[in-house]
Amino acid sequence: MATASAVKPSLTIKRRFNASPAKVFAAWADPEKVKHWMGPGEVKVLATEGDARAGGRFRWQMQAPDGENHDVSGVYREVIPNAKLVFTWAWKSTPERESLVTLTFKPDGDGTLFTMVHEQFFDETARDNHNKGWTSAMDKLEKFVA
Repeated sequence: MATASAVKPSLTIKRRFNASPAKVFAAWADPEKVKHWMGPGEVKVLATEGDARAGGRFRWQMQAPDGENHDVSGVYREVIPNAKLVFTWAWKSTPERESLVTLTFKPDGDGTLFTMVHEQFFDETARDNHNKGWTSAMDKLEKFVA
């Protein structure tokens, strides 16, 4: 039986976008589109690469206004076009802290019900920092797909 301390923190973000599942999915799966919205606030995307298929890899390099670089990569575990993306998530600075992201895209009239579950965080601080970052990035994504 697992103890409470063995359960790693996770977060769930739900958002409705005024764009089709295909458009929202492409914003995640196409490295050129990722450049337009990834990262919170004034973070700039320096480079993106990706191969959105099971077993394919991605890498997103970003820079904060203070000059700090953020380099994240992972492997796509499951790809169902316009419906679901599952991938690992690890920062170059802490590669041993791999977590898992599951995205679902469900049609909702002329929009998309989007759900992100990011799980297996190292600790609650990592979860809270990612929650802030993802929430801000979702605001940018909303403008990008509108």
